[in-house]
Amino acid sequence: MHTAAVVVSAAALAWVVAHGVAQPANALAFGAFIAVGELARWGAVPGEREPAPLGAAGALAYALLGECAGQSTDHGAFQVVAVVVAGALVGAVPHVARGQGPALDHVARRVLTVGFTAVCFQPLYISGELGLWLGEGPYYALFLLVLLVLTALCDAVLAAVMLRAHTGHPFGPLLRDELRALPGIGSAVGATGAVMALAVAVAGLWALPVFCVPLLLTQLSFRRYAAVRATYGQTIASLARATEVAGYTRPGHARRVAELSTAVGREMGLSGPDLTLLEYAALMHDIGQLSLVDPVPDGATASLPPAEQRRIALLGGAVVRRTGVPAAVAAVVEQQADPYRDQPLAARIVRAVNAYDDLAGGSGARAGGALAALEQLRLGTGHDYQPEVVESLARVLGRVLV
Repeated sequence: MHTAAVVVSAAALAWVVAHGVAQPANALAFGAFIAVGELARWGAVPGEREPAPLGAAGALAYALLGECAGQSTDHGAFQVVAVVVAGALVGAVPHVARGQGPALDHVARRVLTVGFTAVCFQPLYISGELGLWLGEGPYYALFLLVLLVLTALCDAVLAAVMLRAHTGHPFGPLLRDELRALPGIGSAVGATGAVMALAVAVAGLWALPVFCVPLLLTQLSFRRYAAVRATYGQTIASLARATEVAGYTRPGHARRVAELSTAVGREMGLSGPDLTLLEYAALMHDIGQLSLVDPVPDGATASLPPAEQRRIALLGGAVVRRTGVPAAVAAVVEQQADPYRDQPLAARIVRAVNAYDDLAGGSGARAGGALAALEQLRLGTGHDYQPEVVESLARVLGRVLV
């Protein structure tokens, strides 16, 4: 995808160099708007879905621009891509100067997505066929709405493909995550880009600074929300470490179980809130051990009698309910010691992954320990562990250990 973005960008820049810049004032204004949007990427939370919504909306608006202050434009799809690339590169200079490096995935997605929109809109508009078919009434608005939906779907597919390449997680759950996120910042960017293009068509380039402020405020609100969620997750992770600090579990046990449980959950098709619930429950699954007078050797609850496992799980659920964590997390913690047929999927995953880490002695990175632990889990699939969970765990470990 990076190669495709580079090829498209090079072709667009070459075309502009060969044919010149159409309506330079428009190109300069939108390029500056996109660059400002990239500058506003400062302070983005790691993993944020759209770190530069202002730049994204400006790029989309330029792709959908047909008129400026009542005058028809004819810049075309190649110039749209060239201006987007130039604006993104200029806006990235301060980030590179600070040692943050360019957001290659982000820029590649922007180029390919905006290029798709421009190719769908600009040739039809410049040729006059769009006006001939739809006019300027409700059908034109409906066309823009359909094009925005297709653009959002294109961006979601590109994002899921990139995540699949980076993480190796199944494509389906990743795509569902991206699609579920569309009503958030994605819809705000799409709607603002379309309205901005319509506003510039009537009011001219003065519409750009008018739209800049509300979108910046929207970006700030989403960023604060993401920061609160990140802080909440860090608080839960800190609570989970209490068992390690007190010497009840091995160092890093809760973190390993949470990371591996999340990977298994993705492998089995979980996404969005279900994955968050699974991660929180996995982090806090051993917190009931704090109520024990004598710690379990190495914190390995998988070797305890079922009744003792059940007692620790119930105590853990009671503790979790007092921390302000959602009740669904406490329910998963309480049910992790039940027979798997009586458990929700999250509890089945936590139980299997916890047992794996206990049996592997925290040595899941060593193939020998992993294979021996998996063999013991497979022997327990008749009652203790769901076979599908164990096989999903084996596939995840197969990717990690290769």
